[in-house]
Amino acid sequence: MPTAPSNGIELHYECFGDPGAAPLLLVMGLGGQMILWDEEFCEQLADRGYQVIRFDNRDVGCSTWFADAGVPNPLTVMQAVATGQSPEVPYRLEDMAADTCGLLDHLGIERAHVVGASMGGMIAQSLAIANPERVRTLTSIMSTTGNPELPPAKPEVMQLLMSPSPTERQAVIEHSLQMWKVIGSPGFPLDEERVRSRAARQFDRGFQPEGTARQMAAIVASGSRVDGLRELRVPTLVIHGVEDVLVPVSGGKDTADCVPDAKLLLIEGMGHDMPVAVWPQLLDAIDGHAGSH
Repeated sequence: MPTAPSNGIELHYECFGDPGAAPLLLVMGLGGQMILWDEEFCEQLADRGYQVIRFDNRDVGCSTWFADAGVPNPLTVMQAVATGQSPEVPYRLEDMAADTCGLLDHLGIERAHVVGASMGGMIAQSLAIANPERVRTLTSIMSTTGNPELPPAKPEVMQLLMSPSPTERQAVIEHSLQMWKVIGSPGFPLDEERVRSRAARQFDRGFQPEGTARQMAAIVASGSRVDGLRELRVPTLVIHGVEDVLVPVSGGKDTADCVPDAKLLLIEGMGHDMPVAVWPQLLDAIDGHAGSH
């Protein structure tokens, strides 16, 4: 698969559908490689008339790793932000948003429909705030605004998220399954074999837990996007699962409240994942929003 020079790094990407169709960029979340946007999901979007682009964010998968930057302590970063300091971190969400601009430049795309999930939603929001002329529509899924007044994830969820990752392949696969059991969608069946297979692919493509820690630091250090979102004039759709225990639904509601004229879709039974059973609702919502602009 191809790589694109972007913002001083290399991004690994893949395209689906007609290159002449309306471009739709998918941005994945914390520690997630582009394959978390399932091939079938991308193909179904492409079948609706889009050139679908998925890619590995910096520090995951086959894109550039920042191994020489060290591993920041997320708790230290959180404490610095809480006391009004500007912590030193390898990069911030704004840098990751600039990465997406570089990818669009490489592909010769002036404007794209941008869809981000979780941290990917934060990156997509940051892109729309900094470069609204590059974003035809914004869809923010199971994400939030960085508003410090919003309720955080449940302590047991944060403890699981912050716990050191195992390093042996099978242990990593089982750890991933346990994570999705906790943060996934209680209203829909969990396909354990699918989760294990995807975790194995991620491990084999590029196991990089230190990158996840650096991405977490980027999220915390980047602070609130509330003011920027209030000034945003990009057509915005916010999708959130009512049962999300990692990024509570209040984050999605706050996003929709901040962006003028944003639409909000709450999905009952959905947690912090996108199970196959939810795809019809997601595909219809993304296509309906993008297709109307």
